[in-house]
Amino acid sequence: MAEPAPSAVPAQDELDLPLAGVTVLDFSQFLAGPVAALRLADLGARVIKVERPGIGDLGRTLAFGGRMAGASSMSFHAMNRNKESITADLKDPADLARVRDLVADADVLIQNFRPGVMERIGLDHASVAKINPKIVYGSVSGYGDAGPFKDRPGQDLLAQSIAGLPWLNGSRDDPPVPVGLSVADHLASCHLAQGITALLVRRYRTGRGGLVQTSLFESLLDLQFELLTTRLNDPTVAVQRKGPRSAHAFLPAPYGIYPCSDGYLAIAMNPVPTIGRLLDLHVLTSMTDPSAWWERQEEIEELIAERLRTDTRDAWLAVLDAEDVWCAPVLTLEELISHEGFAAIAMTQEISAGDLTLTTTRSPIRVDGQRLTSARPGPELGQDDR
Repeated sequence: MAEPAPSAVPAQDELDLPLAGVTVLDFSQFLAGPVAALRLADLGARVIKVERPGIGDLGRTLAFGGRMAGASSMSFHAMNRNKESITADLKDPADLARVRDLVADADVLIQNFRPGVMERIGLDHASVAKINPKIVYGSVSGYGDAGPFKDRPGQDLLAQSIAGLPWLNGSRDDPPVPVGLSVADHLASCHLAQGITALLVRRYRTGRGGLVQTSLFESLLDLQFELLTTRLNDPTVAVQRKGPRSAHAFLPAPYGIYPCSDGYLAIAMNPVPTIGRLLDLHVLTSMTDPSAWWERQEEIEELIAERLRTDTRDAWLAVLDAEDVWCAPVLTLEELISHEGFAAIAMTQEISAGDLTLTTTRSPIRVDGQRLTSARPGPELGQDDR
C-alpha cells in the first residue's frame, strides 16, 4: 500500500491520537503488562505506573544483557517510556485509600499479579467495578486462573516450555530449542492491549465497563493455531523435526536456511525444479512430483547447501531475486542495524530526560500516516507522587 503524500501527513503535535483522554493505572511488572500499557500510551493514553515504594517494578533492575541506563535498566525504559510513576504500599490502608481514589477516576486498570493477589488487597475486578462500574479491567497471567498450571511462575521460558514451543525449533538431533526472545510476553501484551481497546469502544457505545483477560499460555497456544487445529482434527499429526537445513517441521524442501561462503540464506516455499534450474542442479529439475519434496527432503536440502557454499550470499541473492524466488539474507544483528532497510523504516526514536539520552524502538503502528513517538523515558520511581 502506498504511503500518503507528505502534505496529507499531520505533524506529530497535531495528530489526533485515538486514546487521548484515557487514563490507565498500570499495576503490572516487567514485561507483558507494562508493554500492553505502553501500547496504550503510544496511542495517546495517560499511563500511571503504581509501584512498590523503594523497589518499584522488578524490570527496573532485571536488565536485558545486564545493561543499565541511569538507575534503571535499558529494557525498563524501552517498555515504560511515556509513563508516570507513583509509589504505594498496597498493604498500607492510607496508601490503598489513595489508590482507590485514583481507581474511581481511571478508565483502565492493568495488573499481572498471580491469581488471588488482587483479591486479597481488594483490587480485583469485582471490587474495582463497585468503585468504578465503567472501568475496563485488564488482567494478564501466566496460565489463566484455573487448572494445574495456574500457580506456576508466569515467566516466558517456562510458558514456552509448557506450550511445547521448543520442540518446533531446531533440527532432529537438537535438544528442545526455545525462541530467544520473550515471545510469550510480547504476544500477551498485544492481546491484552487489543482486548482493552475493544472494551473501551464498547464502553463508549454502551457505557459499560468490563474485564479482559489473557495469559502467556493462551498467547502461545494461539500462536500455534495451525498446528493445533491440524492435530486436533487428525491424530496422526506429530512434530517431527527434520535435518539441519529445515526451518519448519511441517513444510517440505526447500524451506530452510542454507550456508553460503560468507553467511546464510533463507529460502521459503518454492518449487524444487525452479531452484534446481537456477542453481544448475539437474537432479532437482527432474523432481516435478511434490511428494518427492517431502520424501527426499534432506537429500534436496543438502544438495542445495553444497551448491550455495560455493559463492557469496549476495551473489546467490542476485541469481534468485532475478527470478522472483522467495528468499532473503539471514542478517546478523550488526548487519540489520547498519542496513538501509532498517534506516528506511525509521523504527527508532530518542528518549531523554536530564543527563539521560537513549535510543529505543517506537510503536510499530502508524496513525494517519504518522509514526507514533514520544521523547519521555521511563519515569523515576515515584516521580509523580506529589
